[in-house]
Amino acid sequence: MTDAAKPLGPRPRVGVGTKMLYGLGSVAFGIKDNGYRVFLLLFYNQVVGMDPRAVGLAITLALVIDCVIDPVLGEISDNWRSRWGRRHPFMYASALPVALSFLLLWNPPAGWSEGALFWYLVAVAVLGRSFITVYEVPSSSLAAELTEDYDERSSILGWRYFFAWWGGLTLTVAMFFIFMQPTAEIPNGQLNPEAYKTYGYVGAVLMFVSIIASAAGTHRFIPWLRRAPVHAARTLGQTLVQMRDTLSNRPFVVITLVGLVAAIAQGVSFTLAFYFSTYFWELNSFWTGVLVLDSYISSAVALVAAPMLSKRSGKKKAGTILLALSVLTGFAPLLLRLMGWFPENTDMSGEIPSIVPWLFLDGVIRGVFGITAAILITSMLADVVEHSEVKTGRRSEGLFFAFTSLVQKAVGGVGVMAASFLLVLIDFPRNAKPGEVDAEVITNMALVYMPVLAILYGTALAIMQLYN
Repeated sequence: MTDAAKPLGPRPRVGVGTKMLYGLGSVAFGIKDNGYRVFLLLFYNQVVGMDPRAVGLAITLALVIDCVIDPVLGEISDNWRSRWGRRHPFMYASALPVALSFLLLWNPPAGWSEGALFWYLVAVAVLGRSFITVYEVPSSSLAAELTEDYDERSSILGWRYFFAWWGGLTLTVAMFFIFMQPTAEIPNGQLNPEAYKTYGYVGAVLMFVSIIASAAGTHRFIPWLRRAPVHAARTLGQTLVQMRDTLSNRPFVVITLVGLVAAIAQGVSFTLAFYFSTYFWELNSFWTGVLVLDSYISSAVALVAAPMLSKRSGKKKAGTILLALSVLTGFAPLLLRLMGWFPENTDMSGEIPSIVPWLFLDGVIRGVFGITAAILITSMLADVVEHSEVKTGRRSEGLFFAFTSLVQKAVGGVGVMAASFLLVLIDFPRNAKPGEVDAEVITNMALVYMPVLAILYGTALAIMQLYN
């Protein structure tokens, strides 16, 4: 078994300050995730001018390449021996490459052919996802090491989700309110290429600072964290056998399958969210930014609700119910509009478009349900570590979180690609202007979107019932 380091004094308390510093590092992931899911397809399709299928394929190729890195890094981190322990060397080393790769993503070379831009996108996407993995896998693994308390993990991971949402959200809000400025040539700020360049620069700085701050903020815990075991050199075959034994843990397989299916659904949902706000609801960048603010409220409520529900109802039961409610709440505005029971986009009788308050309220409720469910399900994964240690005699936090990250990133890319093909299926035009897209195309986008998500999330909920 792995041994804890031999500290010189009592173990520091994992207080609110420590939880906040630990969670702060997820700002980098939140910025990256929002960028890839909300803006990337629209930017390279509508602003750069690439075919949406080419963008989806480039993202998927990058994910396939990146998938090799996740389990390898998890295994390396679990067995890394240094005076800074198993996790912190990787966290510190990732900061600068993460920032630079994000900057390059939003500043593609001008004048390149679509073929050249395709490979540029593949390259920078591989770099960006790979380096964020170098941070995320060791950082995520710390949640199971900072405390062994079942319910306390939900609180720690709550802060991680809180900062991931707030970090990514804050830059997204800045994008809509500050960066996306219309010009005489580009009256719709969402299509202004300068906005995306600025987004890249600001995001790169914030990602670097958040990673360094989180690594430094948890550095004092290194003497109390588990150390990698000292063992004889293993062959590649022996290493693969150990990895197989660890990853065949039944509760882990169930949680991984849930994450797999849910990640595909999230990939579709996040990618098309910007299309719905811009073309279905016909909101400009300002009002789209207002709607994004709902996640500030949702994530704050989820931060408090997750540990409470973990103690009261149990993680599995509460997570199942909340995920189902999140999906149903998300469909509500679309269904009401299609049935003619929702305000029209043209109803601008007040200073605030009449659809905005209703969409905002729906977003808050949906977000509370969805984020709380995500915290509880991720906390279930941290609990699997002890279950596995009893069976294998090894602590494998890094491998568990790395493999889960691998699956979710891979199929999340499938979700992005699926969303791009859905746009092709309904014949969504390139360089489209809000208000000028055929009404049948807009309606078809909703009619295709909802059944796809219902099937995916329904499958995830069914699989989760196998967790024990």
